[in-house]
Amino acid sequence: MTFIKITEQPSLHDHLEQQSVRELLEGINEEDQKVALAVRKCIPQIERLVTAIVERMQRGGRLFYIGAGTSGRLGVLDASEIPPTFGMPPGRVIGLIAGGDRALRNAVENAEDNPMRGWEELQEHRIGPDDTVIGIAASGTTPYVIHALRAARTHGILTASICSNPDAPISREADIAIEMIVGPEFVTGSSRMKSGTGQKMILNMISTATMIKLGRVKGNRMVNMQLSNQKLVDRGTRMVMDELHLPYEQARELLLRHGSVRKAVDATLQAQDDSSKH
Repeated sequence: MTFIKITEQPSLHDHLEQQSVRELLEGINEEDQKVALAVRKCIPQIERLVTAIVERMQRGGRLFYIGAGTSGRLGVLDASEIPPTFGMPPGRVIGLIAGGDRALRNAVENAEDNPMRGWEELQEHRIGPDDTVIGIAASGTTPYVIHALRAARTHGILTASICSNPDAPISREADIAIEMIVGPEFVTGSSRMKSGTGQKMILNMISTATMIKLGRVKGNRMVNMQLSNQKLVDRGTRMVMDELHLPYEQARELLLRHGSVRKAVDATLQAQDDSSKH
């Protein structure tokens, strides 16, 4: 049976070079509106995955994303945003891309076709049974990703996949397969478009829901975020103000002294509790 890639099927839009800029933009937007609906259909699988990741991370496990090209870049992007957003130590969520860091900016020829390299890189990180590996590949056929998942699964490591084709080879290597069927791309085969958008949405869902369940958010606020610029210091200060009903300067001083909203609030409430007992 021949595997048919929807991601390679002809676009529903043609003669693009003859269209006005407005027509091109409206056509792209028309296709983009299909993405959120395709992602919504995947929520049951995403729920299973997040629940399993949380259990493993509570035991000290890590989350690995692995992909090539656009898929790899999106995984690295999501992983890189976890420490500043949620205050998680670097190394708890790790993004691997075929061809290494150079591939973040430049196409590395044939990197995704090396079937052994992905598992070798996971081994370099001393991957273990409490870790989770999510393979990302719009086509669902990337050798670098497929073999890494197969090897990880053989070693008893939880595996998941995100792709844009039904019954893709990558899905057969995953304990939890997420098949986000967005249909043909606006430019035929350009999976950096709808497929990439959908991958970004799913990765946001996975990492954000996981971090919330791990206690890295309070209410709806990033109380563990890193104070890496003035905008974030100001945001954190206002959170402390709201929590403790303090003036701005006092809240800012507490925030900078303790290093995070959570620590500033917890320390202040503890001090107030101690003083009320004496």
